[in-house]
Amino acid sequence: MNDKDTYPSFIKEKWCIEQAAAVGIPGPEVLSIGIVDETAYMIQTFIHGDNGLDSTVLKSDVWRQLGEYAKLIHSIQVKGFGGNLIDPAHGVFQSPSHAGSDGSWQGYVQYNINSLTEYDRLIKLGVITQMESQRVRKLFENLKKETFRFGLNHGDISLKNTIVNQANQVILLDWGNAEVSVVPHGSVIQLMQYQILGLEEGPNIEEFKAFLDGYGLSAKDLADMRHLLLLRAFDNLRWAIDRSPDLIESYAAFAKQVVDMIMD
Repeated sequence: MNDKDTYPSFIKEKWCIEQAAAVGIPGPEVLSIGIVDETAYMIQTFIHGDNGLDSTVLKSDVWRQLGEYAKLIHSIQVKGFGGNLIDPAHGVFQSPSHAGSDGSWQGYVQYNINSLTEYDRLIKLGVITQMESQRVRKLFENLKKETFRFGLNHGDISLKNTIVNQANQVILLDWGNAEVSVVPHGSVIQLMQYQILGLEEGPNIEEFKAFLDGYGLSAKDLADMRHLLLLRAFDNLRWAIDRSPDLIESYAAFAKQVVDMIMD
């Protein structure tokens, strides 16, 4: 249950769970969603098994299955860009526009390019130097020129969002962060972020390789993904600066780690 304003996210979760099931990804069945007394609710079937964090099944085997699932998720037919499902009948997603961006992919990239000024708050925060800012601008300009494929991303593929049943089958949960973005990059950079932050629900080096194997990706495919990780880190930090000051310090520290990784 949640605040009534979150009801659209329940519509999105229900849609994603149904689309995922149609391509062979096991998950709960959504029995009902609605709003009662200003409270949005979603009722799902109970899934028997162990949470992926607690399961005795080899973690690399779980991650290999998640890699297979990610590829299936990316095959689901969607349109648009962003995390808001605005037309379930046609699978159309949207990213809200804001000052400096029209909500499109190109607008998203251009907003982050335009923000790289000599008065940039990221320079004052010590995330980048003036010289590094110019290098980052070139990296982002190159992203604008690339032709990407867009598809559905789960948004939070992690051990905590899985149940492993008695047959060692991995059941995928929680589609609240689902979005249409660049694939397979979106899912991979999310896992890279977990690795850098050292989160328990993310993969270690061996498990990350198992995920890539399950998807059918090689290490060579990751070359340009780090630039997209940098773009996401900067965009999230700028969001925190505008909307959530309490997160600035942690988001800046992460962005600085990504800068250091790329600029080496």
